[in-house]
Amino acid sequence: MAMERRQAEAPLLDLLKEAAEDGFINSSQITKGFSRLIDTVDDLSLDIPNAREILQQLISKAASEGWLCVSSLKSLSVEPERNSITDSDAARSFKIKSQSIIQEYFLSGDILEVNSCIEQENKSNSAELNAIFVKKLITLAMDRKNREKEMASVLLSSLCFPADDVVSGFVMLIESADDTALDNPVVVEDLAMFLARAVVDEVLAPQNLEEIGSQCLSPDSIGSKVLRMAKSSLKATLSGERILRCWGGGGSSRTSWAVEDVKDKIGKLLEEYESGGDIREACRCIKELGMPFFHHEVVKKSLVTIMEKKNERLWGLLRECFESGLITFNQMMKGFGRVAESLEDLALDVPDARTQFAKYVERAKNKGWLDNSFCFGKQEHENGTC
Repeated sequence: MAMERRQAEAPLLDLLKEAAEDGFINSSQITKGFSRLIDTVDDLSLDIPNAREILQQLISKAASEGWLCVSSLKSLSVEPERNSITDSDAARSFKIKSQSIIQEYFLSGDILEVNSCIEQENKSNSAELNAIFVKKLITLAMDRKNREKEMASVLLSSLCFPADDVVSGFVMLIESADDTALDNPVVVEDLAMFLARAVVDEVLAPQNLEEIGSQCLSPDSIGSKVLRMAKSSLKATLSGERILRCWGGGGSSRTSWAVEDVKDKIGKLLEEYESGGDIREACRCIKELGMPFFHHEVVKKSLVTIMEKKNERLWGLLRECFESGLITFNQMMKGFGRVAESLEDLALDVPDARTQFAKYVERAKNKGWLDNSFCFGKQEHENGTC
């Protein structure tokens, strides 16, 4: 509050000083409170541009008056890292626009419009801006009813952000969970369910939970509690069905059924086409799904089937869909990107999956389906075969 309302700084600091001197707040709690501010200063900077400088001044004043031990605090540099976008004007602007986009989505349920807005506001597909959107989406949903929570999960699944960006978003949520808990006592339960739902919806892979867990050092931290609860939910009997219905379903009137049902419909229409179906009929079925923002699923399932069965009939369908404009360049990029992320698991059933995928990536680039900058895996990047 002292950082947001500078006129309140003096009386608030006097209050803390008196509470410390009278023993109402011990030195450990004082230190912990300032440490939490240091941990969240980058996030605070999105709303208070000079938060870092103000916090530095507050720490210096508290230390000079003898009621804060600076040696127990983490270091706080006045200048943030230059290579981070989270402190920039662009990030602050994106955060404000994201809130507006999400609030409008909760009213309209229009995923296509959200996808269009994000592509316009985040043209460079910045990983950090994607993470900010994930955090803002779930934060706003946790303040609302089950309907909005369901809508948030449906949207997160439909946008198909890279798993690393979603991981970063959840890490940011966990880092600020202590503060969120002041307004939302069930923040641990909510975050655990969002995390488990992300795994069931294939937004995250199970190993991503370990990645998030590695950043929650203390076993008693909120992050560790969230991870334990999410894993417990995923191990429970009939966990997939229970987690999918955790908020009652029916989030977005038109798309609440879409994520799971459309995946099933896409699988069936591709199976029918592969077994000798008509290409025009397959394209008509894809178009009638009415979900152009989810066409990356057609790309992913087609590529996986091609590599598993060594049958390129579906490649012809992808060519027809791209040339007719049914599948856009962006959806093609997303589809190939999702396959790249799942190559390690795919290789368990298709040992030469990586080699095959590299071949198809090259062919797709030559046909203009993919940007020449598209690459996958550290090894390919090091060898220059992107």
